[in-house]
Amino acid sequence: MKELTDKQIKRQDFVDNAIFNLIQSLNTTDKTINWDIEMIGGIRDVIADWMVERLEITDEQNFYPYIE
Repeated sequence: MKELTDKQIKRQDFVDNAIFNLIQSLNTTDKTINWDIEMIGGIRDVIADWMVERLEITDEQNFYPYIE
């Protein structure tokens, strides 16, 4: 079975944490926003679409590595 490399896992962690930090910084309330990978994944998909398809500055594997 194929596995992600340590570098690929670090990239995934970086992207997911950056998105969560953005969500936290945009929160103008006192309400706590818990880590929710479904929410983070939805936002990640939108960002990936912009970076990969619209801006054409990277590919999917470099933005958020995955196993095919």
